Amino acid sequence: MRAIDSAQTYSITVQLDTDLREEFVEFTYSLSSDVEMVSPFIYQLMRKINILRPMDGTEVDIEVALREALLNAVVHGNRKDPSKHIYLRVRCRADGEFAMVIRDEGAGFEFGSVPDPTAPEQLMSTHGRGIYLMRALMDEVSFEEGGTVVHMRKRPSLPNYQAQ
Repeated sequence: MRAIDSAQTYSITVQLDTDLREEFVEFTYSLSSDVEMVSPFIYQLMRKINILRPMDGTEVDIEVALREALLNAVVHGNRKDPSKHIYLRVRCRADGEFAMVIRDEGAGFEFGSVPDPTAPEQLMSTHGRGIYLMRALMDEVSFEEGGTVVHMRKRPSLPNYQAQ
């Protein structure tokens, strides 16, 4: 249980957004930059997420994108420096929409310099697929603050869902 002990929950919020009249649950975490913490942490977090949002077949997409973003933050952002942290904010809306923001303490990166993992010369590379997978699996992915912050959103694939 080392991963859960090391993950600090800063807040758990359940509220009604008065502007949008949408109910949501929000979790905020701080994790140390330890690759071995990522999988146990994601396991526990996905258990919470799967309780809070309707099961619609997108759970694996969310889990893979979350894993890629956290591993990128630990390995590439913070360079596995145990004195640095990853900050994660997760929001599940009552309608099933899922959003997350991940921030690392690294120097950032030049998004345009990330090679296309589908290019023939990159097919055998063991790196460079995280951002590609995040973009393929989530509905929205954006980077801010020089690449140290990633925002991702997944809308539910339920037939009665209407984006607002």
